[in-house]
Amino acid sequence: MEPKELFPEISRRLYPDIEPYSTCFLKVSDIHTIYYEQSGNPDGYPVVFLHGGPGGGTSPSNRKFFDPNFYRIILFDQRGAGRSTPHAFLEENTTWDLIEDIEKLRDHLKIPEWLVFGGSWGSTLALAYSESHPDKVTGMVLRGIFLLRKKEIDWFYEGGAAAIFPDAWEPFRDLIPESERGCFVDAYHKRLNSNDKETQYAAARAWTKWEMMTAHLLPNEVSIKRGDDDEFCLVSAVAPEYMTDLLNTYLYGLRSEDASVKTAFARIENHYFVNKGFFPSDSYLLDNIEKIKHIKTVIVQGRYDVCCPLMSAWDLHKAWPEADLRVVPDAGHSANEPGISQELVAATDKLKCIFKENAPK
Repeated sequence: MEPKELFPEISRRLYPDIEPYSTCFLKVSDIHTIYYEQSGNPDGYPVVFLHGGPGGGTSPSNRKFFDPNFYRIILFDQRGAGRSTPHAFLEENTTWDLIEDIEKLRDHLKIPEWLVFGGSWGSTLALAYSESHPDKVTGMVLRGIFLLRKKEIDWFYEGGAAAIFPDAWEPFRDLIPESERGCFVDAYHKRLNSNDKETQYAAARAWTKWEMMTAHLLPNEVSIKRGDDDEFCLVSAVAPEYMTDLLNTYLYGLRSEDASVKTAFARIENHYFVNKGFFPSDSYLLDNIEKIKHIKTVIVQGRYDVCCPLMSAWDLHKAWPEADLRVVPDAGHSANEPGISQELVAATDKLKCIFKENAPK
């Protein structure tokens, strides 16, 4: 990052655990109601956290990337995810619906503009939202860039990453008959939406375990074992605090959960991927970068991210050289890897310094 003398207040350590001062629900359509919470400084600089997946959700540890004395920290669970209801529901659940939800939440909270923070699928949604509402975004922190292009889906779900993780790939591959291996995303879509519960469980188990085994530079064996748990893969219930932190090591960053909430990670992810993110073209996000080049942005990317490889962050960097790209040399995909979390905190602290400097005197 820039020399310390330019940003003397920058920290690289996660902030302490905090509790929200407000937890609420917002009805965003006839079908969907989203959960949101606020923590930190009620009068502070607003930042909205966009979780990954799609279909993941928020976790208490997500609050730790932000200085709670400076930021008004807003976390929300996207449609069908976390505590939002109905859980794992695919109807009226598209990227454009989520963008509208973000705007409804901003308007509901009477926030004129805010900092947007998103990793993995959250980076996709952050870019799509900012390109749709560039006047509402003052800055972005993006992690593990995912532009939802065909080559990225093919890399991870159609055999590219198998060159690095052949042992993890084979169980994912072998669930599908050879006659259907022309498109694994389609084949899994068929099974994840089967009327037969055992078929759903088997597909969700294989999908989830493949992602877990590739999320870290060094495999997290405890996390990987969760991929054998049918209830975790397809339907999950409340987790105690220590389990929330474990779940958050999952590929896209998971969520804190409520006993009444059920989720289907694989089903929602696959729904978005089989529909190509609901974007009108493969290069939609890159084609619209000019709309957001004025927004101060930090991009954090693990060098050895197998899930969302560096090629995507590099393509974004070439299209948007004004953004600050930070490549972590000893990290994979997870936001919880030390080098990634340090750079994310440094990014929010850097922007904090800029916002303070630009504040009206």
